[in-house]
Amino acid sequence: MGPGDAVDGRVFHVKLPGQDAMARRAEEQVVPTRVLLPRRIVDRPGRQVAKRLLMALLVLATTVMIVWLDRDGYTDNADGKVNLLDAVYYATVTLSTTGYGDIVPQSEGARLLNVVLVTPLRVVFLIILVGTTLEVLTERTREDFRLKRWRSNLRDHTVVVGFGTKGRSAIQTLCSTGLAKEQIVIVDPASKVIDAANAEGYTGVVGDATRSDVLLRAELQKARQIIIATQRDDTAVLVTLTARQLNRGAKIVAAVREEENAPLLRQSGADAVITSASAAGRLLGLSVLSPSAGTVMEDLIQQGSGLDLVERPVIKAEVGKSVRETDDLVVSVLRGHRLLGYDDPAASPLQLTDRVITIVRVTPPTGSGPSGPHLPHLPLPPHRS
Repeated sequence: MGPGDAVDGRVFHVKLPGQDAMARRAEEQVVPTRVLLPRRIVDRPGRQVAKRLLMALLVLATTVMIVWLDRDGYTDNADGKVNLLDAVYYATVTLSTTGYGDIVPQSEGARLLNVVLVTPLRVVFLIILVGTTLEVLTERTREDFRLKRWRSNLRDHTVVVGFGTKGRSAIQTLCSTGLAKEQIVIVDPASKVIDAANAEGYTGVVGDATRSDVLLRAELQKARQIIIATQRDDTAVLVTLTARQLNRGAKIVAAVREEENAPLLRQSGADAVITSASAAGRLLGLSVLSPSAGTVMEDLIQQGSGLDLVERPVIKAEVGKSVRETDDLVVSVLRGHRLLGYDDPAASPLQLTDRVITIVRVTPPTGSGPSGPHLPHLPLPPHRS
């Protein structure tokens, strides 16, 4: 699908952003797809290999020194003498258990040193080599097991496409409401971005999110919420179409740069479309007209401190009451697929199946630590039928 294609019989034109060369190169290049689970790296792989190589060379050098110091007790079948090169050769073939027999210990002292010192060094050398191989195999097996367990346990999670400024801010808002990091999967075409997400404790999938196999690796078909925060609007449309095809019931929220592309995102299957440039411009204009109003709006947008805008179900004690009789400041009422304002006569009385959007003040829980105030975990809206 490209600019000017038809969706549900209607033709839309996608307005592309300006010359965003970095975004084009990052998203158009073909990258291998893989799932990266967050993990603690005790030491860098290169440093581990360097340490083991240094240990192996140290064992080899020790063996060469032992043979060289006791060279008079060895016999070379070629010329009868053992020089430094012969000592290195003998130590190498002995530690690798090759043992061609062309250089052999002849005296009793040399044979005793072979039993007491060289043989244990050979065992240590083999342990270093075999241990490295076993560690690699064990690590791969452990990662495969973690990946299978992760896939089997993942349900009703949140998939975030794009880990840029918009994606990070969306994740921070979700986590401030109590969503665990284990319930978030990030999809991004840049491996460095996924590495950064892993370092923060998130599971990441490296790949092009416009491809269905990449989204399936993120278990998108079992996700409850999907956030699309790509760099380009046409990419957001393709991701939305693919995501909606794979998961009919998930809630999809997408961000676009140009407001003209918002209708196309909605037609593609997005439940909500946020125009990032226009939203920032409106906030700037509001702040010019009333700096205090702009501060309040920014406080509402930033979850976890001050005033927060939250959606929750109506409790039994509120059933039958008007929106003004509730303890919280109700802004809107969600009844089915209708969004009713607080001043709409149809919004009152409240029904048990309603959901209300309220403004609440965030207070730190009793015994909270240094992490600061945060909201309790709010119930998520049900799956779409």
